[in-house]
Amino acid sequence: MTLYNLKIDRNWTLFLDRDGTINRRIVDTYAKEWTQFEFIPGVKDAMHAFSEIFGKIIVVTNQQGIGKGLMTEDDVNGIHQKMTLEIEQAGGHIDAIFFSPYLKSDHNFHRKPAVGMALQARKKFPEIRLNRSIMAGDSISDMIFGKRSGMKTVLLSHDPALAKQHPKLVDFFFPDLISFAHAL
Repeated sequence: MTLYNLKIDRNWTLFLDRDGTINRRIVDTYAKEWTQFEFIPGVKDAMHAFSEIFGKIIVVTNQQGIGKGLMTEDDVNGIHQKMTLEIEQAGGHIDAIFFSPYLKSDHNFHRKPAVGMALQARKKFPEIRLNRSIMAGDSISDMIFGKRSGMKTVLLSHDPALAKQHPKLVDFFFPDLISFAHAL
């Protein structure tokens, strides 16, 4: 299967992870404020390209730093407002951002890899069809979330072995978001 075979058009939705997909993941901590948030090179151009292709673009992100008391929901919302503004200034858009403040140990339905955030998106946008959606992210948890939700999956990693270890979870593999955008 190739991306071309999917016949992606405005009826498709793109779901994106945040940390490690849109912005650089900070090892052993979190982007707790805007000054710590750094776009991965090419992301703004990718978001512009995706905005021309997909009908909806949804960000779904686990933010357990809130549950750990390291930041507040207001902190995360502030980062998301600035992130969205910069993407819009580059010609892209994000239709909605859903985040899970829960700890991994909570096993909450709204924390990836559980499907709660996909269902939230579908409730907000009833036109979303999960079988006409793609989940792109940098972790196997993102791939599990996508598959459980009935989506195609795109793993973004510089480690091809990761995709080979999980062939039933990973439909497509690219080193980064801009490489994925160029393949469309």
